[in-house]
This record gives sequence, structure tokens and C-alpha cells, in this order.
Amino acid sequence: MRVFMAIVLLALCGWWGLPWLKSHLPPQWNPFTPLAVTDPPGWMMRYKLQRLSHDPAACLAVMQRASQQGFVQFRRVPPQQGDCPIEQPLRVSGFGEVSVSSSFLASCPMAVSSTVFVVNSHQALLQAGINNRLSRIAHVGSYACRNIYHRQQGRLSEHATAEAWDISGFQLANGQWLMVGKNWRQPTEAAAGLHALWREGCATFGNVLGPDYNAAHAGHFHLGMRGAGYCR
Repeated sequence: MRVFMAIVLLALCGWWGLPWLKSHLPPQWNPFTPLAVTDPPGWMMRYKLQRLSHDPAACLAVMQRASQQGFVQFRRVPPQQGDCPIEQPLRVSGFGEVSVSSSFLASCPMAVSSTVFVVNSHQALLQAGINNRLSRIAHVGSYACRNIYHRQQGRLSEHATAEAWDISGFQLANGQWLMVGKNWRQPTEAAAGLHALWREGCATFGNVLGPDYNAAHAGHFHLGMRGAGYCR
């Protein structure tokens, strides 16, 4: 009986405390406020991203706000049909002042995560001792209707649902390139920058695979939505 009463009291306290939490918690730590692409990576952001995967309208609203604030350029495109359908794909063409080697197709949650990643990239680079912002991202694709590793049999790749993005290099504002295939281990500063961006991806996406994972990823980062921070 005492345990039951304690549970009831805790539930009532939680209920009565909701208005205070809604009005006093900072937006980035408040589960009741919509996700913003400027939110810091962490468990709360993952929770909000997970909610967006089940709420297409809310996800699109996040992207529209980010676009209005100048963080991303995108457009809605018709649904993809066939063996690898996508109901509400977006075509991303840039992230504010950061250009991309070509526009790419993404599910809405993937587009949100990619925007968060780019927004937070400067802080990641600063922590690696690099006082330069990103200016361009080179990538080798996102959407592709195929199985993992192009196998004849097996499960579909994240690319089949436009929930993965393969990045091969990052150009800094001073013109320097950090290429995954060439600079993962050297020279020291470039390697530090790439490792910092890799860790930032780990904090933002469900999984991040790089050169230390296997030979298939020796030349690029695979940023995917599945999982909860799996990084290799």
C-alpha cells in the first residue's frame, strides 16, 4: 500500500510540475519544445529526432524554420516510387554558407540531422585547434536503391531509404581540404580535424562508419540514421 501511495504521489508531483518545466527549462533541454538545428547534440536531441521520424509535418516544420534562418537550402520533391519508395523526400542543395559538391536526396529526419551536423561543425573544429569554418562538403551520394555493400542478397542499405550520406571530404574557409581517404591519419592537423568531425557525427547520427571500420569505408564517412550513436 505504501509503495502504491508513493507512486501516486510521484505521479501527481510530476503532473503538477509540468507547467513549471515547460516554462523554465531551456528550449534545447525541454522535451516539450520543437527541435531546433542549433540544439546541442545529446540524448535530448536524439529523443526529438526520434519523434520527428514519426511526425512528417513536424519534421518539415523544423526544416522550414532552419531554411528561414539561413542554415539550409532545400526543396520538396515528388515521392520516390519503385522498390525503394520514399514518401516525402527532400533535396538538399546547401547549408547556409557551406556548399555541397552536388545536391542530394534525403529523408526529412536525415536532412535535419545533416543540418545539425553542419551547424555544429565549427565548434567541433575549434575543439581540434582549427579556427576555420567549413566552406564546402564533397560527398559521394545519399539515395541508392540497393542492398548493403551492393550484395545480391541481404538487407537493404540505409541508402535505399535516403537515410545515409557518404562524405569524402571537407573544405575549410582558408581553402584547405580535409580528405577522408588521404588525411585520416596524416598530417596531424588535418587528421585532428577529420576525427573531430567524425566524433561530431557520432553525437548527431544513429551510426557513423569511417576508415577504421573496414576497407569499404576507407575513403569516406558513412553518416546514417539507424542506431543510437554507433561509431566505428
